[in-house]
This record gives sequence, structure tokens and C-alpha cells, in this order.
Amino acid sequence: MRTPVAVKSLWLRAEDLVHQIAKFGVVGLIALVVDVGLFNLLRFAGGEGPFYDKPLTAKVISVIVATTVAYIGNRIWTFSDRGRTSYAREYFLFFLLNGIALLITLSVLWFSHYALDLTSPLADNISANVIGLGLGTLFRFWSYRKWVFPELPAEVVADESLV
Repeated sequence: MRTPVAVKSLWLRAEDLVHQIAKFGVVGLIALVVDVGLFNLLRFAGGEGPFYDKPLTAKVISVIVATTVAYIGNRIWTFSDRGRTSYAREYFLFFLLNGIALLITLSVLWFSHYALDLTSPLADNISANVIGLGLGTLFRFWSYRKWVFPELPAEVVADESLV
């Protein structure tokens, strides 16, 4: 029995998406280690770190460093088969969209830390690095695929296969 072309095409697309999500996850985990590690060093190194009283500033710094790591990993590995534009355009969009994701994370951290007065290290980490980061990650994957690393048009893929 032959598999209908539409089913096979759908399966290949789903398989590609699963591989892409897995790669995105690995890159994200590496960036997460950088983000969480640096955030905690800035806040709590030696008991009271250099940004102990400034959790939002510590988070901004840790996210900027982690975002740079994530851009490199996603460009080289996760989305290596997708359309390429100029690195300047990609980098700008990547940081812009990460800025939006950062605002998502910061709003969760702000609400927990300042509105709910949950100021313990555990509360800050759960709000910033679990809830905020989770919501920001969903936004990042969707927006990277759509705008930063767009899918190549079918005619470009067909032209490249002729080379």
C-alpha cells in the first residue's frame, strides 16, 4: 500500500518541525544556563551580589548575554536550513523580538516581586526563570520562524536543487 503524497508531505513537515523544536530546545537550554547562572551571580554571589537590590537590572544583563548565545546557536544550527538575510537584519530582529520576550519575563518578575511582594530567591527564580521564561520562549520560537529565519519560498528551494 502506497502512502498518499499529502500524508507523506505532512509527515515530513511534522518531522522537520519536531527536529527544529528539539534543536531550539537545546540552544534554549544552553542560553537558559547562561541566563539563570548570570542572573543568580549578579543577584546573590557571595550572599548579596552586585545587583542584589536590582533584580530587573540583573535580569536585563543576563538576558542580553543569553540572547547573544542563543542567536549564534539558532543561526548556525536550529535554523541553518532556512532563508538567510543579512546578519545585521537578523540580529536586529532577533534582539527586537527578544526585547519583547524580555518584557514578558520582566512583567511576570515585576508582578511577583513588587505587586505580590514575593521577594525570596526562590520566588524571583520561579517568576523570572520558569513562568516568565516559559511564556517568552513560546513567543520566541513562533517569532523567529516567522520573521528572523523565514522559510525559503518553494521556487528558491527548487532552484537550489538544480545547482
